[in-house]
Amino acid sequence: MGVTAGVSIIQKAEASMPKLKAKEKSPFIFSLNMATIRGHKLGFVKELETASAAGFHAVEIWIDTFYEYLANGGTVADTKKRLNDLGIKIENSISFNEWVVDDDAARKKGIEGMKKEMGILAELGCKRIAATGKGVPNSTAPDLNTIADRYRTVLELGDSTGVVPILEMWGFMKNMSNVSEVLYSAMKTGHPSARLLLDVYHLYKGNTSLDTLPLMAPSATEILHMNDIPAGFSSEIVTDADRVYPGDGVAPIKRILQILGKRDKPLVLSTEVFNKVYYSQDALLVAKTALSKMKAVTEGL
Repeated sequence: MGVTAGVSIIQKAEASMPKLKAKEKSPFIFSLNMATIRGHKLGFVKELETASAAGFHAVEIWIDTFYEYLANGGTVADTKKRLNDLGIKIENSISFNEWVVDDDAARKKGIEGMKKEMGILAELGCKRIAATGKGVPNSTAPDLNTIADRYRTVLELGDSTGVVPILEMWGFMKNMSNVSEVLYSAMKTGHPSARLLLDVYHLYKGNTSLDTLPLMAPSATEILHMNDIPAGFSSEIVTDADRVYPGDGVAPIKRILQILGKRDKPLVLSTEVFNKVYYSQDALLVAKTALSKMKAVTEGL
């Protein structure tokens, strides 16, 4: 048989073979919000090591814990190396700068703090920072348009740093308590980077209707804080400390994920609980349980 004939036969045989399906990408990235093991008081480095040992490749850090690490001799360069060695990416930073308060001096300080933190986070490869309603009393909460104006101010800081402030919905906070309010403010900024930080607990606490949640494009949020609501707790009485692992309560998590998970890139799911019972347990066990609970509740989605 000639070489040409042999090649032809091989090509025909390859063409007739069934094509192997490309491995499908997961619609979710599993992350650990360090609030979940914050009560263990491990310190910044040990928190990262615990998350990695539990099987996480993504985390949300709390900026105050990171600042404590820096104050005790840690450096950004050492952090970058440690993240690389552990195979960990920081998806978001939980920060409490008072960028939205009415007091001019406090707001200026908050914006400066946000800018400083964005610069550090950019060096760490983190592309997001939480923009919360810290410091705002419900009695004098800014209206939605004012929130939008002030949110645009911090969004513009991200234009130079590459770190996007994501507007966090707090179910207990006037004018930032449900999706309709924060989505309005985000859209009113007119800024293309505007995004929301949502949370299963806060969706429940702020009485966001899941019947109208599909009106929000899934791309409006890139991170969802995962937790659950224990049976018997109404939205009026449930508190941060009552949160349990996703799947251990009565929140309609699968329905939420079916709505928000319809997107062209993975949604970051990050377990965030403040449970004193968990804080009394081994930190690694808590982190491993958080990961297994998220995987269980997303199975089949």
